Amino acid sequence: MKLKELIEILEAEILTQTQNSEMELKSACGSDLMSDVMAYAGDKDILLTGLVNPQVIRTAEMMDIKVVIFVRGKRPGEPIIDMAKEKGIVLLITGYPMFTACGKLFMKGITGGDVFFG
Repeated sequence: MKLKELIEILEAEILTQTQNSEMELKSACGSDLMSDVMAYAGDKDILLTGLVNPQVIRTAEMMDIKVVIFVRGKRPGEPIIDMAKEKGIVLLITGYPMFTACGKLFMKGITGGDVFFG
């Protein structure tokens, strides 16, 4: 899925611009626990979270996540936005709750991987 499609599907507000709206995105994870993101996110392109603190950007950078989407209309402060710009991470806001946002992306072909913890 292209970044511009993701923005349209989630009716997202763009907080940090990118030169590449044609960026290809394939997989996502949704979590408010950055320790889970580090442990299980693997090679995900997108992080959906309701957490708005600098650890989100640090985790995204460490895990090579290209896009962070803040759910439930959560809005990070300017220091977090500036940090994302510096790291080249796209920040978006959607009014959808995490479950709905993840479901909308899944229905359009974004996967979460084949991990099962049963």
